[in-house]
Amino acid sequence: MTFILKPQPLTAEAFAPFGEVVEAGTSTPIMINDGNTERYDSLVKVQTERPEDTAVINIFRAQPRMTQPLENRPGQREGDKRSMRIEMMERHPRGSQSFHPLSGEPYLVLVADAVEELTPENLHLFLAQPNQGINYRMNTWHHPVLGLNKVCDFLVVDRKGEGNNCEEFYFNQDELIEIQL
Repeated sequence: MTFILKPQPLTAEAFAPFGEVVEAGTSTPIMINDGNTERYDSLVKVQTERPEDTAVINIFRAQPRMTQPLENRPGQREGDKRSMRIEMMERHPRGSQSFHPLSGEPYLVLVADAVEELTPENLHLFLAQPNQGINYRMNTWHHPVLGLNKVCDFLVVDRKGEGNNCEEFYFNQDELIEIQL
């Protein structure tokens, strides 16, 4: 069976079950620095499981994933290079994870409903704009970062502490789940 995912626009309302959209202009800013800077304060809260855990800031450099055609795909068109097979999802049970694009490029955000046994019907795909960051709540199923057109850097706020903070779920190989643009 084949499941096709097509992105919907990333909005705060549509993404609310999974976390927060982080972007300036969605709340009233606090004026700082003698009125020269708008501070959009406390847009998200970093979640950690334990008080001794800390929040860290990283940069992830994502390779584009939507540039290669799937091999031997039924109905594949000549020159079709905008597809990607989805094989797994991950979640972080001990802390939230926040991604903020640095490369001025749109990117995809693939999340799933809060269930233990994922099915393709649980998946939700969003197209994020270059000015939109996202914050996955603790335990939110998501796909690793999905760059579209070129190598993209993301500033990432993540939890650091003892214990495994990454669980992976692999879909049944009999199910073809693919993103098409």
